[in-house]
Amino acid sequence: MGSILVEEVERKSDFNPLISNDPNHIYAEYDTLRATCPVAYTNEYNGYWLLTRYEDVKKCASDSATYISSVKAVVPSDPRGIRRPPLNFDAPRHTPYRTALDRTLKPARLKRLKGILEKRADMELAPMLDAGGGDVCMKFGAKFPAWVETEWLNLDEGSTSTLAATAAGWIKAWREQDGEKTTAHSMKMYDMAKELLAQRRENPRCPEDDPASSLLLERDPDGNPLDEVHLIGALGQSLVVGMVAPPLLIGAICNHLSKDQDLQSQLRSDLSLVPAATEEFIRLYTPYRGFCRTPSTGVTIHGRDIHAGEPITLSYTAANRDPSIFPEPDKFILNRENLTSHLGFGRGRHRCAGMPLARIMIQIALRTILRRTKGFAVCGPLEYARMPEMGIISCPLKMDI
Repeated sequence: MGSILVEEVERKSDFNPLISNDPNHIYAEYDTLRATCPVAYTNEYNGYWLLTRYEDVKKCASDSATYISSVKAVVPSDPRGIRRPPLNFDAPRHTPYRTALDRTLKPARLKRLKGILEKRADMELAPMLDAGGGDVCMKFGAKFPAWVETEWLNLDEGSTSTLAATAAGWIKAWREQDGEKTTAHSMKMYDMAKELLAQRRENPRCPEDDPASSLLLERDPDGNPLDEVHLIGALGQSLVVGMVAPPLLIGAICNHLSKDQDLQSQLRSDLSLVPAATEEFIRLYTPYRGFCRTPSTGVTIHGRDIHAGEPITLSYTAANRDPSIFPEPDKFILNRENLTSHLGFGRGRHRCAGMPLARIMIQIALRTILRRTKGFAVCGPLEYARMPEMGIISCPLKMDI
């Protein structure tokens, strides 16, 4: 895709995304915008548009020809302006990277991983249980996903703690838009990706069981091997992307179940309800507010003209609480009739690549917490994520075992 010419237009902000990080305040603002200004503009973060209605978000996410990802995929974007596949690539350059990753997430592979990950979840939760509780986001929510990444990517076990600490540092620096620290932590993950790629070149594994080996099989649209820098970038992105959302979701779920002890007891007494409950929690607490597309040509949505090159944020969070699609959208409804319609993992060509693994991860995390406790409740102040994420990054729990 060639460069896009951005027409300089002076616009007045319709909203300020930086007023609050409290999800309740953000949901209320989305409700107002959805009803009164469904295509809103802000001058923050160099200016971007925001869509809050379900059908608008779904249509934009599904039309990857008009709304591209190579210009900007997240608001705010990486402070260094780096573009990695597959998230920041458009088709056809995007396709081999997604093909390679999708190959390693088939049902047979996930079935083999499930038992291993259940044991890892028990192991990571044990220190919290012994202590009678702790910050479930940091003590469990940030560490268990590192094991998920370790098993999926076939990393050495010794890499897990390094990955967890490095990813946490990268996420913090990215949220603060600190380019220097973002680079420092990113380089550590790049070194891990380089080493992993070198190992697989020397000793390739079954491509259906190993992302690095799968990537090495792919070719670009001209039939050439994928560029080394992009292979490393794809693995580096794979290392960190699965570390961002899970702590936010786990914190939100635990906070919700702390407030709704009846639901907590219901799920604990019947763990077969966990998969359906997980989907409703993902709908309610979608942990991003800043995924982005850029129109490759001028578009008009609800009477507002958006020029080529102007970023449009797709608020999956707002879309998932659109009352025209999900009646009583702020309420947890187990086995909601149209639950599979939620946009918690995005939609279209750039839907979450790790969606099948993410579902299993959250289900295992929730089942483990319920199975290993008699009850739990929030016992301290919550801390909330900054843009582009949304949710709880610190959730102290008291656990009864």
